[in-house]
Amino acid sequence: MPQVLHIPQIDTLNDEEFFAFCEANRGNGMNFERDKNGQIIFISPTGSIGGHHDGEIFVEIKLWNRQQKSGVVFPSSTGFILPDSSIKSPDVAWVSRKRWEQIPSELRKKFAPICPDFVIEVISESDTWDEHIRKMQEWLVNGCKLGWLIDPSQKTCMIFRVDDTNPSKMPFGIINGGDVLEGLEIDLRTVFEDIS
Repeated sequence: MPQVLHIPQIDTLNDEEFFAFCEANRGNGMNFERDKNGQIIFISPTGSIGGHHDGEIFVEIKLWNRQQKSGVVFPSSTGFILPDSSIKSPDVAWVSRKRWEQIPSELRKKFAPICPDFVIEVISESDTWDEHIRKMQEWLVNGCKLGWLIDPSQKTCMIFRVDDTNPSKMPFGIINGGDVLEGLEIDLRTVFEDIS
């Protein structure tokens, strides 16, 4: 049976309206973001291999955080209200426990008004580097401290930091969380096995 999107008859949605819109369309297999101008962005479901890659890197961050207990990890279905008023959902997000606990519990139930300290975006076959580089730079402008942009098909990545918003591509190898996620080291060569 085809899924029907429920779209209000207005051009833009405020935070409450956008959350209600996402909830009303939860079963449709799509995610949504809102840009800083209030426009809704439709994000199609990830393919099977892309979903596998997203899951593998999420598990790595989750297991590290379970040992450290230093923050909260979120999967790709989680939206965050950023300082520029956009609402974005990275493939993986991490927020330090201290910052998370400053958010009132009522606000945590919807899209939390916070920019993650750390985000990961995984490039799928249909994505382009340019669009993801712009998105990573937007994360940094909004307060993110560290971002990993990973391309499993090319086996390359880029590490974005506040002091390096235009990094070079690097081949897969061991990367670390620096002073944002202390003690985190991941070998991307083993995480992103070829299952095609």
